[in-house]
Amino acid sequence: MSKKQRGFNSVVKQAQKMQLQISRVQEEMADREIEASVGGGAVLAVVNGRQKLVRLSINPEAVDPEDVESLEDLIMSAINLANENASKMIQTEVNRITGGLHIPGIF
Repeated sequence: MSKKQRGFNSVVKQAQKMQLQISRVQEEMADREIEASVGGGAVLAVVNGRQKLVRLSINPEAVDPEDVESLEDLIMSAINLANENASKMIQTEVNRITGGLHIPGIF
């Protein structure tokens, strides 16, 4: 086996190891819950590491039958922020493994 081939095999093994580590992190993160609160606590959204909404809490004082649109905006903002926070958490963990190296198809 040539030196070039050994070097290539080493890179492939390292990439496979990183992929395995990333898969483990994604599995670990899947059950974590990430919260986001908006409107001074009027709406709280909780998502898991898969960015799926697992809980939504609305302060009764935020419910105004005359202004449903504002409540809808708060709900969307809370869910979007929670998902953004979950994505950042996962990306931080992946960057820790990859050293910030962007590997297409990994995450």
